[in-house]
Amino acid sequence: MENQILQFREELDEAKLYYQPSDEFDRTVKTRYEKMPADIFSTAEKAAKWVAGEIANEIKQKQKLGEMCVVGLATGATPLGVYSELIRLHKEEGLSFLNVVTFNLDEYYPMLKLSAQSYNHYMNDVLFNHIDIPKNQIHVPNGEVSKVTITGYCNEYERLIDSFGGLDLQILGIGRTGHIGFNEPGSQLDSITRLIMLDSLTRRDAAKDFNGLNNVPKAAITMGVGTIFKAKRVILMAWGEGKAAIVKKALEESQCDAVPASYLQRHTDVKFVLDVPAASELSRVKNPWLVGSIEWDRYWIRKAAVWLCNKLQKPILKLTNRDYNDNGLSELLALYGSAYEVNIKVFNDLQHTITGWPGGKPNADDSHRPERAEPASKRVLVFSPHPDDDVISMGGTLKRLVDQNHEVHVAYQTSGNIAVADDEAVRYLSFVKSFSRTHDTNEGNLQCVIEDIQKFLLENKKPGGMDTAEVRNMKALIRRGEAKAACRFVGIRSKNLHFLDLPFYETGTVKKNPLGEEDVRILVNLLRKIKPHQIFAAGDWSDPHGTHRVCWEGIYQALKIVKDEEWMKDCYIWLYRGAWQEWDLDEIQMAVPVSPEELQHKRNAILRHQSQMESAPFMGNDSRLFWQRSEERNRATADLFNKLGLAEYEAIEAFVRFIV
Repeated sequence: MENQILQFREELDEAKLYYQPSDEFDRTVKTRYEKMPADIFSTAEKAAKWVAGEIANEIKQKQKLGEMCVVGLATGATPLGVYSELIRLHKEEGLSFLNVVTFNLDEYYPMLKLSAQSYNHYMNDVLFNHIDIPKNQIHVPNGEVSKVTITGYCNEYERLIDSFGGLDLQILGIGRTGHIGFNEPGSQLDSITRLIMLDSLTRRDAAKDFNGLNNVPKAAITMGVGTIFKAKRVILMAWGEGKAAIVKKALEESQCDAVPASYLQRHTDVKFVLDVPAASELSRVKNPWLVGSIEWDRYWIRKAAVWLCNKLQKPILKLTNRDYNDNGLSELLALYGSAYEVNIKVFNDLQHTITGWPGGKPNADDSHRPERAEPASKRVLVFSPHPDDDVISMGGTLKRLVDQNHEVHVAYQTSGNIAVADDEAVRYLSFVKSFSRTHDTNEGNLQCVIEDIQKFLLENKKPGGMDTAEVRNMKALIRRGEAKAACRFVGIRSKNLHFLDLPFYETGTVKKNPLGEEDVRILVNLLRKIKPHQIFAAGDWSDPHGTHRVCWEGIYQALKIVKDEEWMKDCYIWLYRGAWQEWDLDEIQMAVPVSPEELQHKRNAILRHQSQMESAPFMGNDSRLFWQRSEERNRATADLFNKLGLAEYEAIEAFVRFIV
């Protein structure tokens, strides 16, 4: 499947973002800056199926020769789609694994095999228990070996791989430090299987699986770079924008021990398999004019001009003909005649995105505004994946919509219960227990429930363990109360809050169920009940926990069902970001300025989510608190507009329009 169609951003069927680069120009692979082969797929799902197909082909070829197929396997979120497809191929198409020998890359140390966080447990759960591979042909590093014997154990693991003739195929993910396996920066090309200390960033990335950073092991057993390098063939996979920066370093920059994945540039048979977000920083995706001719449309003209401004640190209206010519953009000048014409076009295009009326300005000319003037008072439905994403990502816009007399509804798609730390839950329990005692409520049963929950959290629950149903319900109520407080603060009525508690989320663990029919049905019913003129939804689909992506998929499936209904003909869909990432300036279609007072108001709304301050177990890899990262991103967006020569604002919340 060479030369996969390159799309601007992951699409779901026929849906697209409002700005979309033309599909007419030559899409053949242009790899002027890339030092290794890389295929870019429109979705991670398609990419994973391709990788699974390659593994299956390798297995079948070895079966024909009567030989064993030796495969190196990876763990984490990246290969999950590959393993699901291999299971499907086994169950539906008869793919046998009887001739397969597997060696896993790594395991945390120390780690009990039966622990829910162990890679032994992971591999059984996501692959081995569902296929016909003999158990004695499975090899996963043992995190239970003693430190006294670990060097000998690692040497034996290495020898065992060699005894099978080495790896026929090794699949890899890539960490944000550039690690492959657990070979962190500083690992040498000739390194072998060994015990290694984990980088702090790697541990933070794993914190969600261990219910907090403090529970993440500090070490791991890993195959070495040299061990991986001896594989006859290597496929490295990366999905999502969170991997884009390190993918660019590994593919386009010189090899160095600071980015262990870059060592693969020396391998004779290696391929990177990427989805579009993971490839978004590559030159052929981000700056295609640097690698060949393109068809210049509105999107690419804006993107090129903004790129040139940032590179030269100049505002748009000061770019000259020479600036364009000296930086690979002479084609654009030939098309428009002069830098002045291009500059004015882009300046006006960006200027028209800025509006203080996110619901549309009544009785105004809306021909150059991002939103319609009519109806003057709109029904607005804001989807929030977790109970705080609404105020974190668009708290200033929410207040504007309320103040400008729109009917604002907020739909919280999940309970967010697993993101409440145990200490926070105990604090709430202590208050309720004390309150009920001092007010003679005769709630003896309540006291018993409280004491049972406290005992579980303080004495019986193990690190990373699963909460009971009662604990999950209590934590959900904590988050629901915080969401109500935040909405009251920005002026949204309680009757306009909708707590959907989508079933896919309610597993009690970080691992969620796939989106189901009931999830979509709940969303469809709400859309039909409100019939909104505006929908706001989370567009940061690469959030580290995956919930935002699943929540969006649910909304999209619901929109497909209702898209032909009369009310949908007058409905605009806007995507926000903010909790994990922000829109690039060249993507923004609506920029809502936020004043210093409004930014303070937004902060206070976020602070109503007390359980999600520093004690939240799923803060991700960013050590800043949510209100801090939100403010800094909003200020950074405003600063970008200012540097381009547009108006100077304290902060800006940004949105991209989505077309079904």
